[in-house]
Amino acid sequence: MAVPPQPTDVTIRGAEESDLGAVVRIERAAFGQPWPYTAFERFLGESGFLVATREDAVVGYVVGDVTPNFGRGIGHVKDLAVAAPARQRGIGRSLLVQSLAALAVEGASLVKLEVRESNDPAQALYRDVGFETARRVSRYYRDSEDALVMVLDVADWRDE
Repeated sequence: MAVPPQPTDVTIRGAEESDLGAVVRIERAAFGQPWPYTAFERFLGESGFLVATREDAVVGYVVGDVTPNFGRGIGHVKDLAVAAPARQRGIGRSLLVQSLAALAVEGASLVKLEVRESNDPAQALYRDVGFETARRVSRYYRDSEDALVMVLDVADWRDE
């Protein structure tokens, strides 16, 4: 897959402890059931935990990791958000694609994620990158909304 052009004024890099305050602020603004600070802290050092910065300020992030599974790693994109003023510029797509590539290098053959059934913009992004809906999980979220589990084969991304 060709990597989409990244906005020229944005840098994507591995998340650092000093980024977590900004990550949590974006998380709280974006989601009704936000992760706590400690949840992000646990993923520091994971190759799939990336931040997007503009003028040294964090404007988005993605959290992903790989779990070994009988010799075939399973990647999991756990969280992705972009600050409202920075949306619609391709930052979320760049974060997602770079995280997927990192997960593939870490050994993932398949990457999965869960998305709210009502989150049409996120589903459109994931489908555009190549994810397909595998199944629905009833009442996945605390507010009882269903989730769609989407999957993407990234085994051949390691060679790109």
